[in-house]
Amino acid sequence: MNKLEPLNRRTFIKNTGLATVASLFPISACTMQKKKFKMGLQLFTIRDAMEKDPLGSLTKAASLGYQDLETYGYNPENDTFYGFKAKEFKQILDDLGLTATSGHYGFSDYFQSSQEDLEHYVDQCIEGAKTLNKSYITWPWLAPEFRTMENYKLLVDKLNKIGEQVTQAGLGFAYHNHDFEFIEHDGEIGYDVILERTDPKLVKLQMDLYWVMHSSKLSPEEWIAKQPGRYVMWHIKDMDKVTRDYTELGNGSIDYKAMLSTIPTADLDYYYLEQGGNYAQNSMQSITDSATYFKKNLQQYL
Repeated sequence: MNKLEPLNRRTFIKNTGLATVASLFPISACTMQKKKFKMGLQLFTIRDAMEKDPLGSLTKAASLGYQDLETYGYNPENDTFYGFKAKEFKQILDDLGLTATSGHYGFSDYFQSSQEDLEHYVDQCIEGAKTLNKSYITWPWLAPEFRTMENYKLLVDKLNKIGEQVTQAGLGFAYHNHDFEFIEHDGEIGYDVILERTDPKLVKLQMDLYWVMHSSKLSPEEWIAKQPGRYVMWHIKDMDKVTRDYTELGNGSIDYKAMLSTIPTADLDYYYLEQGGNYAQNSMQSITDSATYFKKNLQQYL
């Protein structure tokens, strides 16, 4: 008999016993740990400040506790973000302890372009995204002239093809909603077409919680239940109690305490605080106020 055998038996019995004890407790108490997310910011919120002083604006954002960013405005012709070469911008982020995990890109400008031109643009976006070590490339917008049911049906083909191209490059691809996707056209809405006709493996979803609360008949929780595994990112912003425009977190009508304490986060990878305008004072003060409120009242849920 191998001298190690009794010890192995004892170890096996001990481990088996521990496993039996563990099985008496809820799985969540033993094996499941709540995800921890970085506090994110969509830089479009401070687009005026980024235009004037990108380095100072990023430094301020980092000092407020923002850790992760979603970019916009990539210039593919010279591979720049906010006037900096992509590699230089990545170094700036590294120096500030920031990451950029997603980016909004100008795909709508290529809606009527040839497939070849669109593929070339996507390749450029992939190159810039990889330099910043992003996880996702996001389609953020559809120009007003394309918001018809016929065009939504054309859109899904483009989304699937872009999703395949981006996925093959090792990144994720997502679609971001606004309000117009929820407008009815003879009983149909564009959002249903997008969700039903795109490949869930190739086209993920970035839910703008504000726009869902503003314009959708379904709640964020209901959309997540309809499309399990797809809502990998959120935009979090508040709604003015009177005008229903954007406002700083905590000033509006959306009960984020109730929402974030119950909404499923199993599929969530990243979230970004955002305010597209209607600032109480200015954009930098808005991200200051929203960060303060979020850290005090909401971050505990994420």
